[in-house]
Amino acid sequence: MSTEKQFDVVVIGGGPGGYVAAIRAAQLGFKTACIDDAVNAKGGPALGGTCTNVGCIPSKALLQSSEHFEHAGHAFKEHGINVSGLELDLAQMLKRKDGVVKANNDGIVYLFKKNKVTFFHGRGTFAGKEGEGFTIDVTGPTTDTISAKNVIVATGSNPRELPNAPFDEKIILSNTGALAIDAVPAKLGVIGAGVIGLEMGSVWRRVGAQVTVLEGLPTFLGAVDQQIAKEAHKAFTKQGLAIHLGVKIGNITKGADNVTVEYADATGAAQTATFDRLIVSIGRVPNTNGLGFDKVGLQLDERGFIAVDDECRTGVPGIWAVGDVVRGPMLAHKAEEEGVAVAERIAGQHGHVNFNTIPWVIYTSPEIAWVGRTEEQLKKDGVAYKAGTFPFMANGRARALGDTTGMVKVIADAATDEILGVHIVGPVASELISEAVVAMEFKASAEDIARICHAHPTLSEATKEAALAVDKRSLNF
Repeated sequence: MSTEKQFDVVVIGGGPGGYVAAIRAAQLGFKTACIDDAVNAKGGPALGGTCTNVGCIPSKALLQSSEHFEHAGHAFKEHGINVSGLELDLAQMLKRKDGVVKANNDGIVYLFKKNKVTFFHGRGTFAGKEGEGFTIDVTGPTTDTISAKNVIVATGSNPRELPNAPFDEKIILSNTGALAIDAVPAKLGVIGAGVIGLEMGSVWRRVGAQVTVLEGLPTFLGAVDQQIAKEAHKAFTKQGLAIHLGVKIGNITKGADNVTVEYADATGAAQTATFDRLIVSIGRVPNTNGLGFDKVGLQLDERGFIAVDDECRTGVPGIWAVGDVVRGPMLAHKAEEEGVAVAERIAGQHGHVNFNTIPWVIYTSPEIAWVGRTEEQLKKDGVAYKAGTFPFMANGRARALGDTTGMVKVIADAATDEILGVHIVGPVASELISEAVVAMEFKASAEDIARICHAHPTLSEATKEAALAVDKRSLNF
């Protein structure tokens, strides 16, 4: 094999974990390649993985557009802005979304060139071992065979299907189809009240769909602090999302232009609902099939995940894995942190990923964001704690914005005052949570945040006030 096709590091997968790992490896002086098979509408590469192409980025674009539409139709009048003849141009909304995606795709191509990462457009599969390294076949738009001393698997995940309702992306939709509905459905069903279900349900409700969410669990957003979850549930219900908890899905029958779902409600009573479109968002499964792992002795667990240690090493020396194909939360930013850490570990450095301070966000309106442990988790673990909350209705900037829904909640250790968790439901919670992440990384106390000067008027003052409330000394509520 020619030296041109021999690399120090090869990354299989160009999503958030993969492309970032490749860039960091190149920055550290390794001869690096990245393989990715995603194809755009013109047949070119579509780097960025699920996140950029059919996940995080396009969903945020549609959430922003649909929120503008809803504000124009309902909220602007309060601000003295009268809008007449409001119309939805869905084709333009989707076109803008596609433009945002392409800009991100092109940005990664540019970053690869800037950092001298060699890109192979195709599907990467292990072909075997070669000395101390591995050979990898690339098939697709590019056909080649390359080798590497170290390989990072970052192939991401796929949406989980219901066994009786496979995706056709026309009537029964995964996140992919949910982002490309070409006409607003009169009735939209969503199975799963998780992040994707709530975000996509919110998008289509804002532009005119009647949305029904069917959730199998008896608790709304069970992973979220329940004081925050209840506040969010109240807001979503007021907006018009019909959320049914504790349901058991039965037969699903797809027609030519609709789909009928039979289910038992929380009382066990039989129900039937017919929808124009049905979004199924019941989780994701690791994308690990057909990658040639048997050729290098790499084993998968019973759920299809790649087993790794705390540093993302697999059972085969020289092969690493990050992101959705390994344990831990399926979050783009978690994958990024692991990708950077692995590149640094290959270089003999000490990469850092702290699972206890990974933030979570649901980009609905109100947004929901949290880091650390919930009250329910602390009670279960028998940890003594104290908590403080502050509502946005008492925050001057929130009043000026006209968005006072929600609160900030700070939980601290009862003895040491160390922050154990911060939970937010309200405007731009996704941005506000970063202060809490920094504080927790540095083992800050609630008192530390309470003593830091926050600009006035800002939404972040609610975080300061919640920290003050931990010791029952909030100043503005």
